[in-house]
Amino acid sequence: MIRKNPNGDLPVIHPSAYVDQTAIVCGKVFIGENVFIGPYVVIRADEVDAKGEMEPIIIGANSNIQDGVVIHSKAGGLVRVGEYSSIAHRSIVHGPCVLGDRVFLGFNSVVFNCTIGSNSVIRHNSVVENCHVPESFHIPSTTNVHNDEDLARIPRVSADITSFSESVAITNLELVKGYKKLSNEF
Repeated sequence: MIRKNPNGDLPVIHPSAYVDQTAIVCGKVFIGENVFIGPYVVIRADEVDAKGEMEPIIIGANSNIQDGVVIHSKAGGLVRVGEYSSIAHRSIVHGPCVLGDRVFLGFNSVVFNCTIGSNSVIRHNSVVENCHVPESFHIPSTTNVHNDEDLARIPRVSADITSFSESVAITNLELVKGYKKLSNEF
């Protein structure tokens, strides 16, 4: 369901993107080329700050937002998901939050009030908040990061971990094409 927020902002969705009919996209949302928005996703840009203003939620080209993901923002803060990023099943991205390009956010993970550098991987069931994750950083599954000091204690791993993220992005780009073809059948 595509709908306006109380301010009257309507999502802007690139024609090449696929938005599942069970998803809810509301308000000041911009969805780029070839983006996959899976079943039961909720993307809501509807809260305002103290001045009655809000920044958008932006989903960059070729990214995929998988089943059951929630993207929202506190008090109208910016949420930006970079290009070729994957937000896996049932994750929560709560703004203000900026994710760089080619970021992988694993199943059931939560990010809030943070910046995630490009090419970073946050594995499954992790919580990352109130910090600045550098580029090409890997956060292992079930890790809780509540500030930059917690982040500094995580050991660095090799870049080989990004191959999984890349395969997820490529698979979902193919899904966009397939579902766009099927949409003509309904």
